[in-house]
Amino acid sequence: MRKKTKKLIVVVPMPGTFLLDIAGPLDIFTAVDGLLGERAASSAEGYEVLTASPLSTKKIPTKSHMEISCEVKVHEISRPIDTLIIAGFPMAMLHTSEGFIRWLRDTYPKVRRICSVCVGTYALAEAGILKGKHVTTHWQFSQDFQHRYPGIKVDTNPFYTRDGNVYTSGGVASGIDLSLALVEEDYGRDLALAAARKLVLYLKRTGYQSQFSSLLQVHAMEHSIAGKLYPWMIRHLQEDLHVARLAEHSHMSLRNFNRVFIRETGMTPAKFVEKVRVEVARKYLEDSDLSMEQIAVKCGLGGLVSMRRTFMRHMMVSPSDYRRSFRTALPTVH
Repeated sequence: MRKKTKKLIVVVPMPGTFLLDIAGPLDIFTAVDGLLGERAASSAEGYEVLTASPLSTKKIPTKSHMEISCEVKVHEISRPIDTLIIAGFPMAMLHTSEGFIRWLRDTYPKVRRICSVCVGTYALAEAGILKGKHVTTHWQFSQDFQHRYPGIKVDTNPFYTRDGNVYTSGGVASGIDLSLALVEEDYGRDLALAAARKLVLYLKRTGYQSQFSSLLQVHAMEHSIAGKLYPWMIRHLQEDLHVARLAEHSHMSLRNFNRVFIRETGMTPAKFVEKVRVEVARKYLEDSDLSMEQIAVKCGLGGLVSMRRTFMRHMMVSPSDYRRSFRTALPTVH
């Protein structure tokens, strides 16, 4: 009987990244291989997991103050790679990683699929692998990424995105979501679900990356009209904050106010007001016992239906689901 050849999963831990970027995918594929090994009648190959250093050393420092000791350096891999996963990418390496980027570019045509976790998308972009593709990355880097690579279509709502044989994922824990999706693609939903249960994970998390992101980077708007209006708006959310009132409070003509506001923030005043209302509603959902109706009124979001519609538009998740996921209170042990 011919011995089954396992799929080689190569995870490249980038220096200075979070440990979960690396450990999440490693644990998923290792757990699945163990589950397949327990099934004597299984005809599936399973996975062999390999960590490969992109540096001249096998020792990779992480942001979590733990060092990863890789089994090989990327240039030492001679076997066919099934799935290549780039876990994180330090911005300092954008201009100092020519050798690794060249290896990545040369290796891509030889793999079945290539993936990135979090800002690993930068490495794939630098290698020219993402040209014209739809990708996702950590929500906090979306604007920088889009500005740096205008030929790549960025959507930071999903936890992960597939375009052909290129898979990109969002923030740190999204590497887990992506890895489970790859397992489901290889061996079906039942095995992916079994792995998720073994590791006490969701097979598919509800919502999108947007539920974790900040809708407004107010600190970056400190000297803009929006930044100056923000504290006043917070105190008047229950009122009608129409554009003419905002312009009047800013001592500007309506036309000039609109023009300057859009130039400084990239959004209309009405859209900004809506985002402020949703951001404040999020805090109430996380930190208070106020009912949905009370929150809707306090934030100027109208009734429940209106609040849900607005919340879904910005967060891709309902207010009730958001509260269940992010409520700060811990369960009481009796």
